[in-house]
Amino acid sequence: MFEASDIREWRGHDVVDPGRHRIGTLEAVYVDTATDKPIFATVMAGLPTRRRLVFVPLVGATVGPGYVKVAYDKGLVKKAPAIDTDGELPASAEPDVFAHYSLDYAPGAGGERRLARR
Repeated sequence: MFEASDIREWRGHDVVDPGRHRIGTLEAVYVDTATDKPIFATVMAGLPTRRRLVFVPLVGATVGPGYVKVAYDKGLVKKAPAIDTDGELPASAEPDVFAHYSLDYAPGAGGERRLARR
């Protein structure tokens, strides 16, 4: 396994937790607007009739043959803030995503969004 250098290339691959339990499929990458570096991903999770996109941090993510392993347990990820499969994360919900994983959140200096989908 190796650190995910260009995580965007891994869309469509399985996302697993540290115990290699499958969480879902990597759907999109969100970058930090201050650095343009990948910071979160959305993972397609749930039953086929109730699919949703859950957010998971990419800090410490590694890749293996056909999968991306994140540093967070499947149970925690499944309870993370989510959006509909055709939805968009409202700016007002960004702090909740960070708080779910006990990560610090601060909007940009001018109050702009911290996350941007790439």
